[in-house]
Amino acid sequence: MIRWRTLALDLLCDMVGGILYAVGIYTFAKMANFAPGGLSGLALLMNYLWDLPIGLTTMAMNIPLVVLSYRFVGKKFLIKTMRSMAVCTIFLDLVFPHFPAYDGSPFLAALYSGVFLGAGLAFLYMRGSSSGGTDLLTMSIKVLRPHLSIGGVTLAIDVAIILLGWPVFGSIDSVLYGLAATAVTSVVIDKILYGVGAGKLVLIITSKGQSVADHIAEVCKRGSTMCNAVGTFTGQPRELLLCACSQAEAYKIRSAAYELDPDSFVMISETSEVFGEGFADPKGTTAFLNGT
Repeated sequence: MIRWRTLALDLLCDMVGGILYAVGIYTFAKMANFAPGGLSGLALLMNYLWDLPIGLTTMAMNIPLVVLSYRFVGKKFLIKTMRSMAVCTIFLDLVFPHFPAYDGSPFLAALYSGVFLGAGLAFLYMRGSSSGGTDLLTMSIKVLRPHLSIGGVTLAIDVAIILLGWPVFGSIDSVLYGLAATAVTSVVIDKILYGVGAGKLVLIITSKGQSVADHIAEVCKRGSTMCNAVGTFTGQPRELLLCACSQAEAYKIRSAAYELDPDSFVMISETSEVFGEGFADPKGTTAFLNGT
């Protein structure tokens, strides 16, 4: 039962991700004469030059990468990725050519292309899959050269493909639009994958640790973790409170700390994800992201 439910959820995310991916590439990027990063961007350039089908060209270029990356990324990931690639190809070549493409402002096309591409890829990543392309290449390079940054490798590949848009489309604007679309894609992926669980971490250094913690619990209904600390400049013992909270609660917690101890030292930082009691369920989220 669980296996069938997992497969159904995988297929649903493949369908949603494939639709969003196709909208980003075919509906917005194709008519605006720019290439986003990745093999889909390279396929768009080939489509412009020789009228080759975008989806089928992307899949054909993925075949050697699948063979190359088999020993590095594992059989399960590759099977899921090949299924996702097939779904994306169907929507790109068979479905969306029957719908009108956006032919308005190229800048708006770049922004919306990034939004839809990011959302589509996020749905695939959630289920332990990908659209193939530079994802496979990046992972293989990372295994062979562990010291290299994944972000740096991905950026280098994407920039190289985006720069090809200059001679192909004959305009520097195509490079700028491609960079904008790629930047938006990255932001959207991060927001979807990590934004739901994002929050704040408030660190409070005070000499009234328990009183401040009690006041925060009373005012904000948030617990804290207290650690002993020593000020290296004064040599005086202090308490360090760590309090995870939502974006909206950070100001209330800071105010509560200063009400009890005006001399306290407060730091507020971003957290990508917060798991545990009062926040996201680590088991449920992990299972969803891993595709189990």
